[in-house]
Amino acid sequence: MTTATPAVGQALDRVDGRSKVTGAARYSAEIPIPGMAYAYIVGARIPSGRITAIDTGAALAEDGVLAVLTHRNLPRIASQPPLIPSLAGTAAPGQTFFPMQDDIVHYAGQHVALVIADTYERAQHAASLVRISYEETPSVTTIDQGRDQAYEPERIFGGFLPGRIERGDAEAGLAGADVRVDATYTYAANNHNPIEPSATTAEWQGDELLLYDATQGVNATQITVAQLLGIPLAKIRVISHFVGGSFGCKAMIHNHPALAAMAARETGRPVKLVLTREQMFTSVGHREEQEQHLTVGATRDGRLTAIRHHKISVGSHFDDWAEPSMGLSSQIYAAPAYEGVYRLIRGNTMTPTFMRAPGEASGMFALECAMDELAWELGLDPIELRLRNLSDHDPNTGNPWSSTGLRECFERGAARFGWDRRAAEPGSRREGNWLIGTGMATAGYPVTPPANPQRARARLYADGTAVVQAATPDFGTGVATVMAQVAADGLGMPFERCRFENGDTDLPSIAAAVGSAGSGMISAAVHSAATALRNQMITRAVADKGSPLYGAAPADVVVQDGVMTAGTSSESYAALLQRSFQPDAEATGSWIPPRADAEYGMLTFGAQFAEVAVDRELGLIRVRRMTGAFAPGRVLNPKTAGSQLMGGMLWGLGQALLEANYMQPRTGRWANANLGEYLVAVNADAPDVDVELIEGDDPVVNPLGVKGVGEIGQVGVAAAIANAVHNATGRRVRKLPITIEDML
Repeated sequence: MTTATPAVGQALDRVDGRSKVTGAARYSAEIPIPGMAYAYIVGARIPSGRITAIDTGAALAEDGVLAVLTHRNLPRIASQPPLIPSLAGTAAPGQTFFPMQDDIVHYAGQHVALVIADTYERAQHAASLVRISYEETPSVTTIDQGRDQAYEPERIFGGFLPGRIERGDAEAGLAGADVRVDATYTYAANNHNPIEPSATTAEWQGDELLLYDATQGVNATQITVAQLLGIPLAKIRVISHFVGGSFGCKAMIHNHPALAAMAARETGRPVKLVLTREQMFTSVGHREEQEQHLTVGATRDGRLTAIRHHKISVGSHFDDWAEPSMGLSSQIYAAPAYEGVYRLIRGNTMTPTFMRAPGEASGMFALECAMDELAWELGLDPIELRLRNLSDHDPNTGNPWSSTGLRECFERGAARFGWDRRAAEPGSRREGNWLIGTGMATAGYPVTPPANPQRARARLYADGTAVVQAATPDFGTGVATVMAQVAADGLGMPFERCRFENGDTDLPSIAAAVGSAGSGMISAAVHSAATALRNQMITRAVADKGSPLYGAAPADVVVQDGVMTAGTSSESYAALLQRSFQPDAEATGSWIPPRADAEYGMLTFGAQFAEVAVDRELGLIRVRRMTGAFAPGRVLNPKTAGSQLMGGMLWGLGQALLEANYMQPRTGRWANANLGEYLVAVNADAPDVDVELIEGDDPVVNPLGVKGVGEIGQVGVAAAIANAVHNATGRRVRKLPITIEDML
């Protein structure tokens, strides 16, 4: 039993809010350690070739410079971990290439030297004095340069997903369709720009290594660095109490944590390594430039007959990485036939990586724009077309959904948005010089439990307070607040007397919170630990002759506000501990996730709606309002969940209209690796955003029925905006971002 007013489900304020706004929160680059040295990375200026000479003399002669590390003197790594998604129990390198092991240059910005000095300014200045000569060779950095070299990989996404998805006969399904939409969609590369750049502070304490790392998974950092350096896990501790945003770039473990550790060992001093904003564009992955070709067929009454989805993108020389853009397009609708094929180009770039809603945000732009075109061809309302193709099971496996709610998302989202007032004829609604249009799209995101058990620890104190612990960092999602809510209900205590400690590998291990899995897996472990401790205390009380509950049946004992009660007898946790002269009691809990091949399909569903205004003469596009309706299972905290969804929706706006990094084919370098020219949405771009949460019961995904909301808020937004632009202007734009030039 829990407290009379459960903490779970309440829209509580974040417990870390005050420390963040007052500056008391310490991030990985803000840890004060005596004797700190500072490292600065030198990046390659060519995209392909080899280093022919490095002159570090001028840099080493500068005051305060402690060392300059290059491929000539950087220690060789012990082993290169394979590329796999970031999970506790596994290494998670950002790519299967570690720099400064030889003289070969694979991409512009590749780390080729590391300067360490006693101040950051001295390290930065000395880095500018390192002279490097290159022998440049031809490079491939864009789709157009490498299209004729594209290949079909056997597997993608670190080897976890097949390079081809097929069911039924797509060729026959398309041939037999009454109506077909055949279109190509293009996407500029996107880059991560969290407010906190990636950073690591490394300190050797004898033969033990302490890392303060900005990461989504402290255990992933620990295991990856241990393998790279060849030292036991028990000799590495990773702490990450506060992370200033990630969105995927801190999910995989890139080069800088190990480089910081190497620099600290070389100099015998603690070393802080912080990537510059420009280096964030070349050091922590990106969403790759891609092109998607989609063909959708349907009968005259709007029943899908087949979907063909092909994608080509630029990756690295080392890894078959493509974000999985076909996961949802193969599942979300009941098409009897599907063909999805990935093709990759081995380019002169670092390996791409997770970026919020990886694959779903890009793949659903193509599918949902095509569905809008299909609805227009059939003369159907876009929602009606989607409703006619809903499936009560996963089309790929035939397994029933663990829970759905998609129909309710369409209905309630449409009602809140006012979809029934939509003008179906493009260009028919005007306000002065503005053309007004509305659009919608389906949203979805896979529920992917981790492969290994998740652990937490709960402890009660004799003063009537409790703490629950797990290693997971908080990178802006409010995990410390939400898990204290889960712990409070599990223990049967007031929220105010519970707290959550996290972000340290000395605490019970938790997988990196990626793929919207964090709330589900962490809450499951916390719930397990809290209920185990509650049951332990009940068992002790009914067996203790000194307790008023002595002899009661454990099943008859309920707990509210930290007091155990059976009938008219009661005793608090605190009294039980105090009477036995025990300062605390604790229990650990584990959650074993369902198998990946469980007998259910697991997706989070949603629907996106957008209204835009387009200036007829200037081509300006303004998003005026957005509505998102989502069915994420159980909602632990509506305030933090709503914040995550709103943030995702606004990023979807940025993806639709602003974000693009352009490669210069001649130089093989990003043309706009800065926040002056790489545009992100700001407050002035933000419209009214309305979020609707549709809760449902899902006993399959985890004990509390939590699906997660971190990614789905972005999925479908770009398509809803593009569909609204078409409704406003009659112009169909099949590229991201949609720019003024596309409107003129």
